[in-house]
Amino acid sequence: MVDMKKDVNSNPGEPTEEEFVIRTSRKKLGELLILKELISRSDLDKALEIQQRNGGRLGDILVRERMVSVEDLMLALGVQSNVTWIDLKTKKIDSSVLLFVPEDLARKSIVIPVEILEDTLILAMAFPDDVRTIRDISIRTGRKVQPVLSSAEDINNAIDLYYHAGKELEESVGQMAPVMSTKEEITSEVISETPIAQALDLILKQAVKDRASDIHIEPQNSRVRIRFRIDGILHDIYSLPLSVHSPLLSRIKILSEMNIAEQRRSQDGQMSVRVENKNIDIRVATMLTSHGERVALRILDKTLSPLSLEDVGFLPEQLERYKKALKSPFGTVLVGGPTGSGKTTTLYASLNQFDRKSLNIITIEDPVEYEFEDVNQTQINNKAGITFATGLRTILRHDPDVVLVGEIRDKETAQIATQASLTGRLVLATIHANDAISILFRLVDLGIEPYLISPTLAAALAQRMVRRVCPYCKTSVKPSAAEDAVFIKELGESPKMVSFGKGCNMCTNTGFRGRVALQELMVMSENLRHAVLNNASSDEVKAIATKEGMLTMQRDGILKAKMGITTVSEVMRTAYSFY
Repeated sequence: MVDMKKDVNSNPGEPTEEEFVIRTSRKKLGELLILKELISRSDLDKALEIQQRNGGRLGDILVRERMVSVEDLMLALGVQSNVTWIDLKTKKIDSSVLLFVPEDLARKSIVIPVEILEDTLILAMAFPDDVRTIRDISIRTGRKVQPVLSSAEDINNAIDLYYHAGKELEESVGQMAPVMSTKEEITSEVISETPIAQALDLILKQAVKDRASDIHIEPQNSRVRIRFRIDGILHDIYSLPLSVHSPLLSRIKILSEMNIAEQRRSQDGQMSVRVENKNIDIRVATMLTSHGERVALRILDKTLSPLSLEDVGFLPEQLERYKKALKSPFGTVLVGGPTGSGKTTTLYASLNQFDRKSLNIITIEDPVEYEFEDVNQTQINNKAGITFATGLRTILRHDPDVVLVGEIRDKETAQIATQASLTGRLVLATIHANDAISILFRLVDLGIEPYLISPTLAAALAQRMVRRVCPYCKTSVKPSAAEDAVFIKELGESPKMVSFGKGCNMCTNTGFRGRVALQELMVMSENLRHAVLNNASSDEVKAIATKEGMLTMQRDGILKAKMGITTVSEVMRTAYSFY
């Protein structure tokens, strides 16, 4: 329950005379923050100068300029307005309470209902002195309204979390269910009907809200299962009637320019949609199963800025070694790992290290996931005969300094990339390999001779993704006996405390929010080049690389667990699975 600091309004939505006096005679926010020693006089003067020049709310300016934290600002605003502050990051809200305030009103007024206390609705508000909104919701609900204070960001995040599209989706499905059965022919008229289009829009909207990277639509014996991959883990989200499958699949095929009549062969496509004022590209793949075609949708949010190398997950010493490899005037830098291991993200972050004004940087990708200023990006098109190999061959005729290849997947592409690096270009590329040492032997498998690998390979980086401990509910505990054993094995000692997430609204009670890469970086040296030329075994190469500073992926992960970035169980689940 919310800790109440004053009595509930005797008249719904109307402030009492005492409240009115408090609100009109209260101390100004800036003076209150100075009194609480949260900011200095010079900080306030600077913020007021910015406000006078650009406009805006003083509190927003103070937070944006990092003069005060959001939490301290909320506490000060609570004191100023005589309203209790509530932390929505940790507050659990029962779904039944949401029925009192529809989502459109909650978003418009930046409010969210928190709980019911007897005949009073506790309402989190970004602007608790908005008497009109309080009165309107009181009339709508027939209850007294007690405002509590929260930040606009926390309220919007809570709205995204709790107002799920499930009810709207059920309504859309309900409208179309009587129209057809699974045995009826799918016509263009049925496909273009509003209910199925709305249903797909709701699924996509919810996926973007939930930070999903993939959507899986899977027909089962008696239902259609829809799952989202969030932070690398699949979650069941919806269970829909089987009758929805055919029109939903047809709608997706039309938008992604697939053959709607083809059901037996796998197809690949792409579509662009606008969700929540964002331009989203979606890669689509279909495959026939025993219960019908399943669909996988990979979400590519082009509004997201590529990360810096610091954000990807490099430990400081490894980061310096990788940056040094990127300064090579020629050669290849290869990033290995399975699908979804963040290889492309790392390469995009690597592009940010180059002077794009003075260098000619050209990419060949499948597809172009993020767009860069001053970088020439091209996309493969199999129908037009543009493959990685043919595209790379064309790029080399355009005098590039740096070339990014989306993936080296065949002998021809590997040979052209190697020749490009021999002729003075720096080539960045991804390749499927389990660890850094395996990248060397993968090149050999693709037909590249050791005498060509030795002088051209600058660095080999392998990585996996693990979930980050949620920063909003992170807490410290003593490591378990099993964790102690892992720490001692990898590091020779165990920390006194380790971090884990208790679960909160910001991480949908999983204890994890976002992901970080575990990395294994091998930077080529004279000793390693000599070993490659002499056809050394993988164990011999690994021994040399480790002696020269390469951290194994397991050790990198355990160090990050010790630092509180992730957990031992995440590292064990991901980095130890292939050893």
